[in-house]
Amino acid sequence: MAALAVEWINNGLLETIKGNAMRKLAILSFQTLDGVMQSPTSQEEDPSGGFTGGGWGASCWDDVMEQVMREAMSDPYDLLLGRKTYELFAPNWSDAPSDNPVAMKLNSATKYVVTSTLNELEWINSIAITGDIVAEIKRLKEQEGNLLQVHGSWQLIQTLLAHDLIDEYRLWTFPVIVGSGKRLFGNGGAPKNLKLIKSDICPAGAIMSIYRGNK
Repeated sequence: MAALAVEWINNGLLETIKGNAMRKLAILSFQTLDGVMQSPTSQEEDPSGGFTGGGWGASCWDDVMEQVMREAMSDPYDLLLGRKTYELFAPNWSDAPSDNPVAMKLNSATKYVVTSTLNELEWINSIAITGDIVAEIKRLKEQEGNLLQVHGSWQLIQTLLAHDLIDEYRLWTFPVIVGSGKRLFGNGGAPKNLKLIKSDICPAGAIMSIYRGNK
């Protein structure tokens, strides 16, 4: 059997197998200690289901974002977003000052948007994904290109978990319990073993944990 050649790019997430590049998919998620990822920045972000605990990430946010920029947004990547996250991000980041480092990253990235309702995507470099979502994401992963990174997008993540499409979990766990809300693993997922690649603690107490699947 031919030797397996592995070229680590984008923090080790681009495998070259017999010369054919396959890009990986990572999720970047913020969660509470009890696993809730809904509305970390404000109550208005996502009040669906009567959720009233929004804004739970405020006490650690600046420290966490410094770490996120360094650990998860420094290398080139493409975004994979659910519709609701796209609708939240687009007006905020498309008009942000050009010298904002987060806006620069998000605006320049290719954005694949999972939607069945949006007819036009006005945010620059946005491409709609419709139809058989799982098949389309598998097709994207088979192409050459940057890492696919999911921000937010709770419902999309549930689909990715159910079909074992996530290669790396980039998680920031905040020292707060909210009791209810949309949980990262709210609908479960395909059983699998993970390897802890890197971890760190922010000065304000949030914990970064980066896991990679053992495949």
